[in-house]
Amino acid sequence: MADTIVICGYGPAISDATARRFARAGFDVALVARSAEKVERAAQELSGSGVRARGFVCNLGDPAAVRALIGEVRASFGPITVLHWNAAAHGAGDLTTSDVGELRETFDVAVTGLVSAVQAALPDLRAASGRAAVLVTGGGYAFYDPAMDSMAAKFGGMGLSVAKAAQHKLVGTLHAKLQPEGIFVGAVTVMGIVKGSAYDRGRGTIDASDVAERFFSQYLERSTAYARVPTSD
Repeated sequence: MADTIVICGYGPAISDATARRFARAGFDVALVARSAEKVERAAQELSGSGVRARGFVCNLGDPAAVRALIGEVRASFGPITVLHWNAAAHGAGDLTTSDVGELRETFDVAVTGLVSAVQAALPDLRAASGRAAVLVTGGGYAFYDPAMDSMAAKFGGMGLSVAKAAQHKLVGTLHAKLQPEGIFVGAVTVMGIVKGSAYDRGRGTIDASDVAERFFSQYLERSTAYARVPTSD
C-alpha cells in the first residue's frame, strides 16, 4: 500500500506543487479545501497523470469537521503518512476595529484545526514511525520583528500575524514532543510572495516548486523543525 499525504488548505500554488512533488515520490494524495469544485478538478488532473488522488471538502477551522475528515481520508486511502497544513484565514486584519470572532476563526484555522488533525491522525503517524510527518506552511508575519509588525499593521494582517506566531510555536513544541516517536514536524516559512498565489498580482518572486522541494527535503532529512524559502544562508 502506498503512503498517503493529506494536503489541507489546497490551492494553486504551494499546496499544489507540494502535492505533485510527493505524488512523484509515489504518494497517494488527498486534497482538502472548502471548495468542492476546486479539489475535484485538481484531483482529476492528478488522476489523469496516474496519481491516486481524491478531493475532500472541509472547514479546517472546525475541530469536529477536521476529525471527520481524517476518518474519511483513512477510509478512502488507508493509513495517513503525511499531513501538509497549508490552510490560512485572513480575518481580523485590524485588531483595533475587527470583530473578535474573526480573530477566533483565523486562530482556529492556524492552530486549533491543525492540532485536531494531528490528534486524529496520530495512530496512523505512530504506525508509520520513521516515515510520518506533519509539514506546515509558515509565514514571515509569525516573527517577532518590528518590520514584520509594521507590515502586518499597514496591510491588514494583524490577525494572521498573531495566528501565525502561535502556529510557529506549535510547530516547535510538536516537533519536540513527536520527534522521539519517529514523527517529524516542521515548517517552511515563505519569506516573500509566491508566483501564482492569491497574493501574486505580478509581484511574485518565489516559485511554488522551490517551496515544495524544500518541504520534501525537510521530510527526508527529518532534523530541522524550521526552514525558510528563500534560505537565509
